[in-house]
Amino acid sequence: MSPVAAAGAPPTPEQRAAMRRAWIGFFALVFGNFMAILDIQIVASSLNELQAGMSASAAEIAWVQTSYLIAEVIAIPLSGYLSRMMSTRLYFVISAVGFAFASLMCAMAWSLPSLLVFRTIQGFLGGGMIPTTMAALFMLFPPEKRMGPIVLVSMASTLAPAVGPSLGGFLTNTFSWHWMFLVNLPPALLISSVVWSYLDRIDKPEWKLWHIIDWPGLFSMALFLGCLEFALDEGPRHDWFAERSVLLAVMVGVLSGIFFFWRSFTSLNPIVNLRVFADRNFAVGSVISFVVGVSLYGMVYLVPLFLGQVRHFNSLQIGETMMVMGVAMFITAPLIGMLSAKMDTRLLVGMGLVTAAFGVWLNSHMTSLAGPEDLFWPQIFRGVGLMCAMIVMSQLALSTLPLTEMKNGSALFNLTRNVGGAIGLACINTIMEWRYAFHWQHLAALTDPARMPVQEMLAASAALPGVSGDSGGQVAIAMLQQRVSLQATTLAFNDITMLLSGLILSVLLLLPLIQKVQAPAAAGGGH
Repeated sequence: MSPVAAAGAPPTPEQRAAMRRAWIGFFALVFGNFMAILDIQIVASSLNELQAGMSASAAEIAWVQTSYLIAEVIAIPLSGYLSRMMSTRLYFVISAVGFAFASLMCAMAWSLPSLLVFRTIQGFLGGGMIPTTMAALFMLFPPEKRMGPIVLVSMASTLAPAVGPSLGGFLTNTFSWHWMFLVNLPPALLISSVVWSYLDRIDKPEWKLWHIIDWPGLFSMALFLGCLEFALDEGPRHDWFAERSVLLAVMVGVLSGIFFFWRSFTSLNPIVNLRVFADRNFAVGSVISFVVGVSLYGMVYLVPLFLGQVRHFNSLQIGETMMVMGVAMFITAPLIGMLSAKMDTRLLVGMGLVTAAFGVWLNSHMTSLAGPEDLFWPQIFRGVGLMCAMIVMSQLALSTLPLTEMKNGSALFNLTRNVGGAIGLACINTIMEWRYAFHWQHLAALTDPARMPVQEMLAASAALPGVSGDSGGQVAIAMLQQRVSLQATTLAFNDITMLLSGLILSVLLLLPLIQKVQAPAAAGGGH
């Protein structure tokens, strides 16, 4: 039950004290949410340093991210059931303390296998903190007080992927890669103590759920989501089904997925209740959340890739460039919260999607010389648009669910964003290779030595200082190939951003399906 007075009634001193406790505890939940999402991307700009520290290959070190993602994507839908069983307070505290311990062990890892084990534990426990925060929001605050907390959660969810590479690069360059994990310890332990002290009345545990756990449903869900994440992550690196492990993961994932969906709709006490998708607002909101996940994680991946491969920026320079989107999100989030109380929220979602699509479209006209100044406005438009869409869509999707389904709905809503990011990255890597090969062939056809501009370029390259003798021709050809590669990469980047822009615009067709939600002061009567 919400700790505040009903709308229109002056709060008593006890209610004001309860409200203060709720806000203090909620801030701790939001910071835990932020940390868990941040740690997905915090290693993104420091994989080279991790590779050297663990004496691993490039393919092996990529599992530092993959192991975290697989564990997190399994934990997110499971969190609704576990938080009902243990209570929000106990489940979050166990997750936060375990996350701190796993972070410490990641920093102390003595080999790659040990690091992967601890990253998996860290991802599973971090995944428990993400949806718990949104579910707690609807239990702590009445409808007319929810927009501010929703803004905070949306800021955490969208800012974290944007600042993760920046923070990881800074810590690695300033100290060492160990500090990407050690930095989690003080805040994780602090927020666990705050949540334990201030959210003691949010809900009660239902320990009887332990005795009726749908174990077949649980294992099939873990296999389904784990195999899906593995296939999506490893497929683009190994030409998909040409790799036996990817083919096996897809086969196991499909079979376990069929069984999981069957159990979800037939079990009396399913581990995840998929019937919430019968709520039209929740279903449409989940689709939009999926597309936002594709766009958010896709662009957070693509822009550093472009700056690293084409412009040869280091991790700190990439992080500084990416910070623009984070700052834009931070500044505009309160304004979006105020607008949502005065405008039709469906219109506001549409404006956010159009703005985000425009920002992504601006990135589809890059050249190989593009730098931070060329990425400034695209990142601002993209950040403002995605923040607007996510803040308002979170409210629209979850506000029509009954309170009893809030934990389950919050978990599934967050899952759609993460699965969208995973599927998006897999498709982006595959399309990137395809378009790179296409543009390489097209550009290579223009580098025929019989053409006069090519001859002039080769002659100029061979005449560079320090180049002489028989090596001149080889150096000139190598420089020409490098230029072709840079241009092909840039053109492939432009193709993908154009495609992402169209994908964002496509979900505008779903907005008429959303049921209008009453103004916050009157909303939530169905709870």
